Amino acid sequence: MTWHVAEEDLRAYAQGELAPPLLWSADTHLVACAQCRAVLAGVGDPATLDAGWERLDAELDAPRPGRLESLLVRLGIADHTARLLTATPVLRRSWLAAVVFLLVTTVGAVYTAGSPTLFLALAPLLPLAGVALAYGPAMDPTYEMAVVAPLHGFRLLMIRTVAVLATGIGLNLLATLALPSYGLRALAWLLPALALTATGLALTPRLGPVLAPSLVGAAWVALLAAQAGGDRTPVPFTAAGQGAAAVLAALAVGLLLLVRDRFDFFSGSAA
Repeated sequence: MTWHVAEEDLRAYAQGELAPPLLWSADTHLVACAQCRAVLAGVGDPATLDAGWERLDAELDAPRPGRLESLLVRLGIADHTARLLTATPVLRRSWLAAVVFLLVTTVGAVYTAGSPTLFLALAPLLPLAGVALAYGPAMDPTYEMAVVAPLHGFRLLMIRTVAVLATGIGLNLLATLALPSYGLRALAWLLPALALTATGLALTPRLGPVLAPSLVGAAWVALLAAQAGGDRTPVPFTAAGQGAAAVLAALAVGLLLLVRDRFDFFSGSAA
């Protein structure tokens, strides 16, 4: 090799001050010339070099955003909000696969039994269970990140609740389409689902993110079990029961708004 980069140019290269086209020539030359690399190591600042390696390591170790997270960021959602949203446990493939399997099995049982009661009883519990798994230290592996995120605790809960409801209710609606012979009766799960979810959320600051939905779900199961065995339609799926579910959902939403500030205290104390 008959040409080498001048020491002044190597010093400027090390300081990031070498301009094209000399920069391009130096880049190409340094790849093949050990002598110039040795000179560059001597004129460079070790602290700057170490800082550069640290930045490179941090960039390589940084988690790559998934497709859903990238889509949310492109839609204008803040990156930290998108990451907390996509980290919601119930939006993972394992949970979604389990829900789909459960719904498919239930729809098959409806065709076998000739009654949609089993589906109507199960469908409201799925969004409730999803919300229970979406918030709190017991179930959420990203809970510590959520606590220190620049978000009001209530806002984080609502963001995840909307995501869970959109997913759970969407899957329930798809399952409902597989029961066309029952008409609007197959949608009798919707108002109870909203009522159960809203009630579980409203009780969360006092009872916790696991106990509150668990008690609400147990009350729902007990209500249906008390009416099992007869030929009559269970009360929650009658016109009166649907009206009661709508009223309960409205009252629970009102209570939830009243206690919304307690979610920050709940988050900090639970941590």
